[in-house]
Amino acid sequence: MSYFSISPRAISTRPNYSTTRKRGLSWLMAVVMFASNLSFAAPAIIPRPPEIAGTSYILIDAKTGHILIEENADEALPPASLTKIMTAYVATEEILNGNLALTDEVHISEKAWRMEGSKMFVGVDTMVEVEDLLRGIIIQSGNDASVAIAEHIAGSEEAFADMMNQYAEVLGLSQSFFMNVSGLDTELYYNTMSARDLAVLAQATINKHAQFYPLYAEREFTYNGIRQPNRNTLLFRDRNVDGMKTGWTDAAGYCLVASAERDGMRLISVVMGTASEEARAIETQKLLTYGFRYYETHKLYDSNQVLTNVPVFSGEQNSVDLGIEEEVYITIPRGQAEAMTATVDVDEVIRAPLSDRQIMGEVRVVLDNNILYQGNVVSMQAVEQGGFLKRFVDWITLLFSSMFSG
Repeated sequence: MSYFSISPRAISTRPNYSTTRKRGLSWLMAVVMFASNLSFAAPAIIPRPPEIAGTSYILIDAKTGHILIEENADEALPPASLTKIMTAYVATEEILNGNLALTDEVHISEKAWRMEGSKMFVGVDTMVEVEDLLRGIIIQSGNDASVAIAEHIAGSEEAFADMMNQYAEVLGLSQSFFMNVSGLDTELYYNTMSARDLAVLAQATINKHAQFYPLYAEREFTYNGIRQPNRNTLLFRDRNVDGMKTGWTDAAGYCLVASAERDGMRLISVVMGTASEEARAIETQKLLTYGFRYYETHKLYDSNQVLTNVPVFSGEQNSVDLGIEEEVYITIPRGQAEAMTATVDVDEVIRAPLSDRQIMGEVRVVLDNNILYQGNVVSMQAVEQGGFLKRFVDWITLLFSSMFSG
């Protein structure tokens, strides 16, 4: 195998490379340095994470899924009204799948109307549009709205809860189980979710349901003449926060899933089991502040980016471009982009024919001896086998190279 050292920051620049002889032809790429690159990057000084007064919590980069902080993140706990993130997720999936429209009118049953706890205050036997019910679920945390949309989609709350469990399985939410759509606890049961599951669900909501996500940022909603503010108080305190959902029951304590975006980085935090409404906001703010201050989301490669060009023997062309098919983002300590190193590992001798997008090796990006990214490099074009004379000349070249390489 042959190893190429490249700069992960070489987004649109093709690195130079030199050749050496080592058991045949070996190709060594020189490290590409930009004018702004320092030869000796200062090490990242990151303090330990803040102490969080909660039963369970997690902070992730929404773009990469990288975990910045976690504590007890896999324990299945009662999520209270955080359940409604899944209720809204399933309803939105039904809309995207064409089974439901925002303008559809939903009949409000007596069961939905009689729901206790937080309400949208829909009237019994009235008709309410799906879009209003979504706002009632997300902004007002309406238990009545949750049951109404569940009955409309699945026929009953129990059948809709089964749909929630199926979606949880698809999303890989291993510690989640739903018995109802509101998150209310009973003497016999309560729903369960882990902080990690909630972070994954929030990430899926933001990424898959981007056109609906702005609902989580709306600060108030008025229905039936009753104006109610969003219970996520961070929407009023921090201009970077644009979602997501609060929850509280005696069993769950005060919980909050929040998301914020700053300088091209989006974070998702989950805090469960705090002591008060104010505490859940304060503890969440600690997590978000720490994440934004000490980390950044870094675009490593563009989609279809060429990393290098390597020789090809016995082909109609003498070389082939190697690159990355999909764009790659990683999460790194702030100011450490220039300290990363990258190597491309490919065969020392590459022979035609090659197909387009054929896997040729792998690229590995490292920071402080930690692998940040490892993925396939592929041929960016096909290379057909050359004629007899070309193959013969390249065979002679390889033969003499092998003889004199020791």
